[in-house]
Amino acid sequence: MKKTLLPLFNWPLGIVFSLMLILTLPSCQDQVDSTYTYRTQYPVFMQMSTFREADIIIGPGKQLENPGKIYIYGDFLLINEPQKGIHVIDNTNPSNPIGMNFINIPGNVDLAVNANILYADSYVDLLAFDITNPRDIKKIKRVEDVFEHMYTDLATSTFMTFKDTVMTYESGFMRGWGGGWGVMNDSRAFSSSSGGGESYGQGGSMARFTLMSGHLYAVDETKLRVFDVQTATDPKYLENFQLGWGIETIFPFKGNLFIGSTTGMHIYDASVPSKPKLMSVYAHLTACDPVVVNDQYAFVTLRSGMTCRQGVDQLQVLDITDLYNPQLLKAYPMENPHGLALSGDYLYLAEGNSGLKSFQVADVFKIAENQLEHLRSMKSVDIIPGPKSLIVIGPDGVCQFDYSNPKKLKSLSCIQVKNQIVV
Repeated sequence: MKKTLLPLFNWPLGIVFSLMLILTLPSCQDQVDSTYTYRTQYPVFMQMSTFREADIIIGPGKQLENPGKIYIYGDFLLINEPQKGIHVIDNTNPSNPIGMNFINIPGNVDLAVNANILYADSYVDLLAFDITNPRDIKKIKRVEDVFEHMYTDLATSTFMTFKDTVMTYESGFMRGWGGGWGVMNDSRAFSSSSGGGESYGQGGSMARFTLMSGHLYAVDETKLRVFDVQTATDPKYLENFQLGWGIETIFPFKGNLFIGSTTGMHIYDASVPSKPKLMSVYAHLTACDPVVVNDQYAFVTLRSGMTCRQGVDQLQVLDITDLYNPQLLKAYPMENPHGLALSGDYLYLAEGNSGLKSFQVADVFKIAENQLEHLRSMKSVDIIPGPKSLIVIGPDGVCQFDYSNPKKLKSLSCIQVKNQIVV
């Protein structure tokens, strides 16, 4: 595999600045005051043709090293290994998940499933896999150059990727649940909505891919990309829409898209799926921002940290009965909230190193008084309320809980990881 590493002084200024941020300010970090060693990445310039010529290898299951996005589809749990590929787990019995195989996908960060077709990014391309038989997965299509923001030189199809390394830092440096799309690891909308003949899965609250109305929506830091997947086996890239800066997450609900950014929540009308239209923007202090919604309310977590600058640690509740004019109803202080999940009148909130919290939220003005549990030992980053279990991803791995009794979570299993995530 040909790799070209360019001297720093030859890089464009924008790339140098971005690299400084990436290497020193992982996304939404928390201040620490001790010496620690952790895995990071350094830049390598490559040509996309190198990866397109290589075979996509689907091999046997292997140990989870560094989980990224999680996704439920039927009896299967799909777990992204950032930049490397996707683990396929048989989750028929949540008390005993079994690794089936690993799809090697260089540059993969996000995923979604529509009618047995898995969509996954591979650096600048979108790949489609037929997973009808999870033991015989087949790549069926590659849509090239749709995530062109990753190119550093479009004319030569050169892009910048990152290679793992190990570094030790002294006190005063930052650490966090890192990264930007296609760069570091960030884990992200409860995409269970489907209609007509579609059959979608569920992702976490920090997803950047989601499905709705026969279309795949993908956000990067500035844009929303739309794909027609009404014929699931033949995804077609339509166009992209400029959103602004700091875009982080996307959540579909009843024909609308709720897009979280570092500065606010954007609401888009996707009643015409190929042409989403902006309805409103709710602005807040600069902070990391996933969102989940129901018919009346949007629940937004704001998290402080270096790249979140003025950020606060809060759970905010917005009235969205008028989608053109969302209103803040109440803000609750939290410790360091990450992802969250809504299941009926119950809200589950990942507090990073501070654990996992659950609340009864029928009365949004009394959420603090209606906290059900705080599992401090369950370090958590994102959550999916699945049909069989509550799935929680954290630095120790991917854990599942029986949440049939929302007041008392019961541990079912944990898939341990080889390399703990720093949160």
